[in-house]
Formats: sequence, C-alpha cells, structure tokens
Amino acid sequence: MTFEELRRANRARHEEWARGTDVSLAFRGLELAGEAGEACNELKKLERTRMGMVGGRDDLQGITEELADIIVCADLIAMDLGIDLEAAVQKKFNSTSEKYGLTTRL
Repeated sequence: MTFEELRRANRARHEEWARGTDVSLAFRGLELAGEAGEACNELKKLERTRMGMVGGRDDLQGITEELADIIVCADLIAMDLGIDLEAAVQKKFNSTSEKYGLTTRL
C-alpha cells in the first residue's frame, strides 16, 4: 500500500460514509484526537504488563489497530486540505534529520 492508494481509498470510503454530509475540519480533528487517545490507552495497557500490574495486555493487536486509525485520520485531514501527505512526511522527516545532523533521509 502507498500513500496514494490510501488517499484513493479514503476518498472513496468518505463518499460512502458521509453520504453527502459536509464534514468539518473540527470533526476531523476530534476524530484524530479520539484515535490518539485510544492509542494512548493501548500503550497504558502494555505498560501495565511491563510493570507487572493488573489489567495489562501483552499483545500488540490493539495498538497496531489504533496506530493505523491515526494514519487514516491524518490522511483524511490532509485530503480535506489538499495536502500531499506523502510529500509532507518526506520533507518533515528529512528536515528533522538535517536539523540534528543525522544522515538518514527518505
């Protein structure tokens, strides 16, 4: 899967899901925040297990799904704003490497 394929699928699914409803950026932001919160909850459960506490989880299924949801939501926001997310990620990754004198680039 590429960013381009994700965008195409996001656009098509959005049409099915929203059924003509004008989705605001505020809604998109809340959606992203909700998914980030769910990812944090999954991390908390993993940390409970690492620390030997009750109520933990040691499988990665939950965090895997929530991280994927975050990527999908970020692309939906980028889609609505006309941002090429693939190019933006590459540019930001490379600029952070340059800023800190690291050689790894996309």
